Amino acid sequence: MAPPEPGDPGNPFQSLLGDLMNMLGSNGPDSWEMTRAFALNVATGGVAESNVEPLQRIQVEQLSRVAELNVIEATGMPVTPDGRRLTCVPVGRGDWTIRALESWRPVLTEMAKPPTPDTTSAAPGSATGGNELFALDDAGDDASGGMAAMLGQWASAIGPMFFGLQVGSVVGHLAQRTLGQYPLALPWAPADELLLVTGNITEFATDWSLPEEEALLWVCARELASNSVLTRPAVRARFEELVMALAESQAAAQQDLAAKMRGLTGGDPGAMPGMGMDLESLQGMFGDPESLLGDLLTPESRRTSDQLTSLAVVVDAYADHIATGVGAKLVGSHTQLAEAWYRRRTERGKGEEAAGALFGLDLDQAQVDRGRAFVAGVVERAGEESLGRLWSPAQNLPTPAEVDAPGLWLERIDLPTPDGPVN
Repeated sequence: MAPPEPGDPGNPFQSLLGDLMNMLGSNGPDSWEMTRAFALNVATGGVAESNVEPLQRIQVEQLSRVAELNVIEATGMPVTPDGRRLTCVPVGRGDWTIRALESWRPVLTEMAKPPTPDTTSAAPGSATGGNELFALDDAGDDASGGMAAMLGQWASAIGPMFFGLQVGSVVGHLAQRTLGQYPLALPWAPADELLLVTGNITEFATDWSLPEEEALLWVCARELASNSVLTRPAVRARFEELVMALAESQAAAQQDLAAKMRGLTGGDPGAMPGMGMDLESLQGMFGDPESLLGDLLTPESRRTSDQLTSLAVVVDAYADHIATGVGAKLVGSHTQLAEAWYRRRTERGKGEEAAGALFGLDLDQAQVDRGRAFVAGVVERAGEESLGRLWSPAQNLPTPAEVDAPGLWLERIDLPTPDGPVN
């Protein structure tokens, strides 16, 4: 579909919309690159990062090897699905940001899908037929040249761009605080590397007056424990199922955008003469860009969000538990480290809170404590060895109700199954 012609020069607002639609046509900005650049700028503050020192790489390699051996012993699981060595790589905030965006790109793409009532009619080379992350929607030609139709087309174009900027801000702020690859218990794309943001680890150690090398070893253990769980096929498949279901629901929520814009053309008495447009409401919407995207967590997705949150807090609590156990053997300040990490998690920065909302995760202190209580309850009732049963087979993954009652989970996994008793 060709962009609409510029509006009536005598009507400044309509002319502006027409000009914007022309700009956002076939030569419009690449939404993915815009998101990537914005995220990188937020993460680094616009300052180029220096390369990681070779000596730090050597230190990370040595400490991560020690941590890996102890995590394998504590979990009884390899840190990768096929048992291969995992290379822990020190990175800066910018590198982490780029890799996180690429790893999460499939789900972000699903979230950003605009309304597509008839994708089969998209013209060759149009955004709806392309592979861009955030595509323009072919809303159809407007023979009447009416403002409602033009607003709808413009909203379909600008909404995904706003979403892209929101994603860039979220991931960039998350990079400012994350210590490693898993600030959120979400699987990454398969890789032989595990990322550690060593500059943030140094800041964490300094803020809490902790020995930097001990903090690095503790973070290595926690990230390796997270990786050992999130890369298991059954766990990964369940997370991907839930995350994609939420992404589809959140994409549907964005389809209200054009309706909101069209709703401003309803002939309000205070509208601009001859336009039937409530300019005051329009100005209010653009004063709060996030309102254009609506509430991403729709009522239909609430149940899925509860399931994802319940599983994520258990994974996080399990990783904390393993790191604390490994730290008790190897790190003199393990008690202070565990306490500092707990406080840091429950005091959540802007990045964690916004990222949790983006992916449908509730990460407040009550949820953190809920996961910790579940892990502690399992250990108290059935011992450390029972924790390993959480991750295999897939039927053993706890339900939201069982996270609140670890005894129920233990009873269920001991029940006979159609394939025979659980060992």
